[in-house]
Amino acid sequence: MPHISANTVSEENESRPPFRKPFRHFTTPKTENKEIVFGIQSVLETLRSGKEIDRLLVQRELGNTEILDLAHEKGIQVQKVPVEKLNRITRKNHQGAIAFVSAIHYAKLENVIADTFEKGQIPLVLILDRITDVRNFGAIARTAECAGVHAIVIPSKGAAQINADAMKTSSGALNFIPVCREDSLLQTVNFLQNSGLRVVACTEKGESSMYAVDYTGPTAIVLGSEEDGISDEIIRKSDDLAVIPQSGQVGSLNVSVAAGVIIYETVRQRNL
Repeated sequence: MPHISANTVSEENESRPPFRKPFRHFTTPKTENKEIVFGIQSVLETLRSGKEIDRLLVQRELGNTEILDLAHEKGIQVQKVPVEKLNRITRKNHQGAIAFVSAIHYAKLENVIADTFEKGQIPLVLILDRITDVRNFGAIARTAECAGVHAIVIPSKGAAQINADAMKTSSGALNFIPVCREDSLLQTVNFLQNSGLRVVACTEKGESSMYAVDYTGPTAIVLGSEEDGISDEIIRKSDDLAVIPQSGQVGSLNVSVAAGVIIYETVRQRNL
């Protein structure tokens, strides 16, 4: 092998043009037309139309108070953000306002429960406490729809956005299973208990094996966030704390897997 001195290598490097990162022009994130609405007038019309809006971003310095007043009246979450954040979402003339429109129409939980009882069916409801990962949410929805869950309940704030990724991961299940968006999950638990449902929190903080819990009656199953599980308030309010037995070294299951395990234990018991 020919000897290459350090000087030779240095000379070769000096003869090459300096390294530059390839230029990348800004591209607007891919979104479906029904997912994002921007511009003051367009956002106002969307608010007035009654369409489901997941969240609304407005520029901090936005002088138009009509959007803020209308959003507050309809109970829609508003985030005041710097213009740079809006520019990252779209380079088009957003005028300081961008609305994310839900891909689904949310159902009213009280109507779902009433309809289920009227049909002579035993309600099975899934409550997702601050699950923010879109793919986890979509996978849970797919399992829930396949298993015959009557509704999925999510909080108005701190939940995964129901967008194209969620729809894709659910394999279309979100087109069929009712999703209910509630301001307070704690009040929702109270409502379900008063409606005759037993609330079961799927958590490692419990003492009973999930197989020892009875799911044959009207039941609501609670699953917690990827970060810190189910909130302490809901755990204290729940009728049962169900633990999924584990024998391995890893401390917990992915929430979508845990959902599948406990949902199908419910199906098994109801089909005995």
